[in-house]
Amino acid sequence: MSHVRIRPIGSPRDAIADDRTFASRRDRLGELEGRLRQARDEVEAGWGEKYVERVHAKGKLTARERIERLKDPGTRIHEVCTFVNHGVQFGKLRSPGAGVITAYVRIEGRWCMVIANDNTVASGAWWPMTPEKIQRAQKMALRLKLPTVYLVDCSGLYLPEQSKSFGGATGAGHIFKMNSLLSAEGVPQIAGVFGDCIAGGGYMPIISDRVYMTEQAYMVIAGAALLKGAKSQKITSLDIGGPEVHVHESGCADVRVPDDETLLRCVREELRRLPSSAAPFYRGDELPMEPLHPARELGELLPPDHREVYDAEEVLARLCDQSLFWEVLPDVGKEMICGVGRVGGLYAGFVINRQGLVDDPEHPGKKRPAGILYRAGIAKIAAFSRACDADGIPLLWLQDISGFDIGKEAEAQGLLAYGSSLIYTNSTNTTPMFTVLLRKASGAGYYAMAGLPYDPVVQLSTTLSRLSVMEGRTLSIAAFNTKLDDDFEIATDDPEERAKIAQGMQEVEERIERDMDPFVAARQMDTDEIVELGELRSWLETLVECSYQAIGHRRIKNPRIWSLHDLDVLVGGVR
Repeated sequence: MSHVRIRPIGSPRDAIADDRTFASRRDRLGELEGRLRQARDEVEAGWGEKYVERVHAKGKLTARERIERLKDPGTRIHEVCTFVNHGVQFGKLRSPGAGVITAYVRIEGRWCMVIANDNTVASGAWWPMTPEKIQRAQKMALRLKLPTVYLVDCSGLYLPEQSKSFGGATGAGHIFKMNSLLSAEGVPQIAGVFGDCIAGGGYMPIISDRVYMTEQAYMVIAGAALLKGAKSQKITSLDIGGPEVHVHESGCADVRVPDDETLLRCVREELRRLPSSAAPFYRGDELPMEPLHPARELGELLPPDHREVYDAEEVLARLCDQSLFWEVLPDVGKEMICGVGRVGGLYAGFVINRQGLVDDPEHPGKKRPAGILYRAGIAKIAAFSRACDADGIPLLWLQDISGFDIGKEAEAQGLLAYGSSLIYTNSTNTTPMFTVLLRKASGAGYYAMAGLPYDPVVQLSTTLSRLSVMEGRTLSIAAFNTKLDDDFEIATDDPEERAKIAQGMQEVEERIERDMDPFVAARQMDTDEIVELGELRSWLETLVECSYQAIGHRRIKNPRIWSLHDLDVLVGGVR
């Protein structure tokens, strides 16, 4: 629509840097993303080929095979929370992906959230962090009103670690509250029960709108083994809670089917009955178009060394359709870029930290570092965030931030209050927000730019991401401040004490550097997924389309009446 004044941005790759620079960045990123692919392969393997063969010997499919058969041909599965529990040992055992797969999957033209117990890992048992991972996926589905499909093959809690997954606010029982909230909001839930469905696993499908069971499936509060011990009854779990009982007697399930393949076809048929996606309506006559400057170049554009700068506009040029973008409030708070572009033919708002040096409006003729939140930039993105919320535009926050401005002048300008306004705005927005940690995500700046504690629907990290309060060197100085002089040099002439302090500072710095590894964040669910830079555009296409799929649950204005136009006029953008 012509009223949205998008313009071409970005430059060809060869105008940005020389081949040697790009090759160096590509090589370093290749190492990091090679590690990512290896880790992903480890998770996808579950407990290995022997356990895959056990599943097949029972005439069943693995969880990943089920998802492959569910998805529309030629479409991609976007898995989230892949690396929960990555590298964690439970005695001699590990739980790849916490024993459950959660993914955005396109089925019958509709994006769905699929939650599938990995039946190659302890028969789909729930480990520590499994409930939290399931709940996180349910929350994403609730926020976007995505149909939710449960592929249940679950032997219940992994009992040796039950104390870490049973009690507490996000214990296993909270899954069933999320089932209830999804139902209360009218989000369709479909469950397929393929085998073991014990205790909590037995409750998981029940609130779903439709429940299918294969002939091998059973749902029980207590399995046969427990009954044999407690009541001396010789009976099988199928006798207790198989399809004969739950389809024909209890009514806890709706349909029995012979096998996995049939059940999956039935789930697809159920989803076909739902309203189709509204995304084509909101695209109008626009078709999804690739960026003019290829998205795959992002890996060469971002320097792996977080101290090196780059042009943030070039990042946007590789994410927006046709590399077209409308920058809003360009003359205010130049350390921040905010504006609107299309992603997959659909409008989205972008906020990104500019890098390098920018003019200092408080001291004309001087420069100051970008990648930091100053007063005008905070006010600008708070106003932009509110406008996007009013207009129903999904918001994409692209972080590469060192934090807030600090010092006497910053405090006198009321940065705390401006920051609180931004935090309030992002805390109360109802439009979908998605956050990407491109590189640095430091201090309160990470919070202010819709970091995970401020409830974006999804937070993505790259292999370059560094999530922390502050950098390792800075933190080591803070930790040993009483041992340092005004120039941050070690304040002692004693060689032995000097060596001890230097070693302590180095150990702190190295520990913080290890903790900033994105795999640490992903392992403990401080970020939802680690993605390759070349995949980022595909991810954003999916998330933006999910934002427009459902209708009638939030305001989505047509572009003629956006609040953003009023904001633009009021600051002199249109005369």
